[in-house]
Amino acid sequence: MFRLFVAMSIAFATQIVGATDTYIELQNVHNTRDLGGIVAANGQSVQKGRLFRSGNPGLATESDIQYLQKLNLEVVLDFRTAEEKSPKEQAFAKRFNWVADPVLSGDMSVNSMRSKIKTSTPEQMDMFMRQTYRDLPVKYQTQFTAFLKLAEQNKTMLYHCTAGKDRTGFATLLLLSALGVDRDTIMANYLESNRYNESYNQMTMSVMQAQNIDPKVLAQVLTVKKEYLQAAMQSIDEKYGGMDHYLRHTLGIDVELLRKNYLNSQP
Repeated sequence: MFRLFVAMSIAFATQIVGATDTYIELQNVHNTRDLGGIVAANGQSVQKGRLFRSGNPGLATESDIQYLQKLNLEVVLDFRTAEEKSPKEQAFAKRFNWVADPVLSGDMSVNSMRSKIKTSTPEQMDMFMRQTYRDLPVKYQTQFTAFLKLAEQNKTMLYHCTAGKDRTGFATLLLLSALGVDRDTIMANYLESNRYNESYNQMTMSVMQAQNIDPKVLAQVLTVKKEYLQAAMQSIDEKYGGMDHYLRHTLGIDVELLRKNYLNSQP
């Protein structure tokens, strides 16, 4: 009955042609998606209504909040740092089990990175982003282990950062890899952030260009590129002997349990 209710509650979500997952259009929460339906291990698929990714939901409208409540989220996991948060997010905080799991340090918002963006070339900012991704599997194992341990507990959850693309994208790489999704599908899912963040990015680009910021530099931060996620994958392959070893032995994750929790019982 619970699974049926959740399926009904997301009936107005949109399956975009060619997309790997289901886009959920909300008023003030961008890049929101249900990972259900992605083909995983043994031809099975990820259950719908169980695993959601998004940009920051903290400024959700009342309508957004009501919609998200219908998903029966047991936990909302926030990869943002304290500096990225706003006092205006209290309405959301009071309605959900919102757990902080900060990844990276300082304020990673585009606005706060303005000085770095202003003084960098596109090539320098590209290298900065690649290094950030290389660091994710090395420096933040505690945080991503905590994320996957929630999955071991079979939680229905939404996880997010600010734009739902970098830290959330890497978390999705780990989660979908554990579920047996192939790398091409994972990459396609990662790159879809460019589509779902398009209006958000255009607005940010317009504001920042008015402050004499080179749009070519800014684009390195606002968008995702396959080379970024590949940098994280390469780091895992070279330092930890591949994704499977990283998940099972470095992070100590029960991969079989995750598959039992979130994959449909029949292909």
